[in-house]
Amino acid sequence: MRERVSVSLLVTTYNWPEALRLVLDSVLIQSVLPDEVIIADDGSGEATRAVIDAFREKTTIPVKHFWHPDEGFRKTIIINQAITGTSSDYVIQIDGDIVMHELFIRDHISEAEKGYFVRGSRVLLPEYITKRYLRNGIFEPVSTFTKELRNRFNSLRIPFLAPLIIRKSKRSRNYIGCNCAFWREDFLRVNGYNNELKGWGHEDIELAARFINSGLWQKKVKLKAVCYHLHHPFNSRVHENINYRVYLDTLNQKIAYCANGYHHPL
Repeated sequence: MRERVSVSLLVTTYNWPEALRLVLDSVLIQSVLPDEVIIADDGSGEATRAVIDAFREKTTIPVKHFWHPDEGFRKTIIINQAITGTSSDYVIQIDGDIVMHELFIRDHISEAEKGYFVRGSRVLLPEYITKRYLRNGIFEPVSTFTKELRNRFNSLRIPFLAPLIIRKSKRSRNYIGCNCAFWREDFLRVNGYNNELKGWGHEDIELAARFINSGLWQKKVKLKAVCYHLHHPFNSRVHENINYRVYLDTLNQKIAYCANGYHHPL
């Protein structure tokens, strides 16, 4: 990316303030800082608000906290609301349990390219390490050879080799919202996340399908933009099949714009 563009880091969260504290602390060590941090909060309690307020005291980066009442899993709605609060050119999105490598933002910026949205990767931390980090309130460097690490390859950062394995494709099913990036103008063009998707599951790949149907390509990045996913139990997946059918309809019918998304229902 040659010209200077403004960048927002979007963090989604729900009622896990101990994890969010580690995530926000990883913002402070970034070699390149985002222009702002936007937190999309799906109805957390006061403990989360306290973590965000404490983070504001540690940084000069603008921090915007978007919240709505807890009425079940409504992640799409709060992300759309949060993005109304930014005019940044580019959005890097992570979940509130994703701790970033110190070069994470820099790597994402280096891979931003018009006509593409980015799908990153993650290292899955084992439960015993996650518990230690949460107990101590400190994230320590993770070795590729750490015991019980999953997705071990994703812990490698070798930027000079990254171009050899970066893949550009028209795939959507492999997209993950916990480490991704897109141009704000592309997000608005497809009307953002689909608010009809309630409950856990597939809101990210449905967005990716509309990105592709609008003419974009996916860029899958490896050996850069390293991040670490804290261990946690699975969310309820009662709506997963319903949401997946919406995704298939979007994919098969070449839908590029959802009726109920960033903008209010048509």
